[in-house]
Amino acid sequence: MRFLCIYKPGKREETGPTQEDMAKMGKLIEDAMKEGWLLSTEGCLPSALGARVGLSDGKFTVTDGPFTEAKELIGGFAIIQAKSKQEAIDLTKRFLNTAGGGETEIRQLYEAPAATAVKQ
Repeated sequence: MRFLCIYKPGKREETGPTQEDMAKMGKLIEDAMKEGWLLSTEGCLPSALGARVGLSDGKFTVTDGPFTEAKELIGGFAIIQAKSKQEAIDLTKRFLNTAGGGETEIRQLYEAPAATAVKQ
């Protein structure tokens, strides 16, 4: 099973990661790729460079960053491979421990059933 993990840091954007933090995360990412459970990951640039786009009653709204609510900010994402939701939770705990806190939403990704062979 594949899971999308959406990370929200526990600290404000102004307090970016230290070199030591980056080294720890780099090591976790390297190990996770070798172990085969981390399929993809990316971090986000500061919200000041982003925007939020909404649609309601046929009208679009666009709000430019920065966004002030730290709990609403997405710091990055990962796509992981796990045998169960519980294993995905355990792997996410490993990530959060390395990240130094925050919150991660875990969502299982839809996987289409394998195509059956066509008999001729």
